[in-house]
Amino acid sequence: MSARIEDYAIIGDGQTAALVNRDGSIDWLCWPRFDSPACFAALLGDSEHGRWLIAPAGTSTAKRQYRGDTLVLETTFETPTGTVLLIDFMPPGDSASHLVRVIRGASGSVQLRSELLVRFDYGSIVPLVNQSPEVATELHTVAGPDRLTLRTSLSVNWKGPLAAAEFTVAAGEEVHFALTHSDSHRPVPRAINVAAALINTERYWKRWSGKCKYEGPWREPVLRSLMTLKALIYSPTGGIVAAATTSLPEHIGGTRNWDYRYCW
Repeated sequence: MSARIEDYAIIGDGQTAALVNRDGSIDWLCWPRFDSPACFAALLGDSEHGRWLIAPAGTSTAKRQYRGDTLVLETTFETPTGTVLLIDFMPPGDSASHLVRVIRGASGSVQLRSELLVRFDYGSIVPLVNQSPEVATELHTVAGPDRLTLRTSLSVNWKGPLAAAEFTVAAGEEVHFALTHSDSHRPVPRAINVAAALINTERYWKRWSGKCKYEGPWREPVLRSLMTLKALIYSPTGGIVAAATTSLPEHIGGTRNWDYRYCW
């Protein structure tokens, strides 16, 4: 991978966390828990080891920020034909774990692409893929005990194990994607209301961050550091992992790799 670790932003739901690259690619996600094997592991390899890219199809520049004092990530892509926002978040507190991505047109019109390649067990397992017979826009990837369900209003084509879509978003338009993890031997979880989930996720983080009473000159970085630590807490037990990543080298070119997800 050409990306640097500092190019990644974190989103999470209190049970796991995803790392989002500046180019709109989610390159790391262990699901459904911090200590689960990764289903997106491009961080340690390349796109063939699993990732989910949503980005303009042509030339673009990107800038990003978190929405206020929340863990909702907003990436702005500016292109020669228009501007779009990519909003990434994981709703906390739901019975199932969801990864939600929203594309919102800000100006003009932008052609985009979505490429979802799921690889379970750190990129080593190619899942079975199928389209729901009941819902044309519902796609499933299954490997052993794990199932990921993609729901979107778009027409998504499977190219082998790759779920790909090309679409155009104009000013004022939105496209929603929701990827849900579940146990493959259980019924598929219900679809979520993306608009309501975004509101509730922002409300959750604002309520939590609003408890910070520090008002010194470094309030913004202090609060963001606190929220990053909060994102690394496994909410069912309160244990905090040292990092969301695993198997990164002790030093570049070294022979020893460490799993940094041990609880502090």
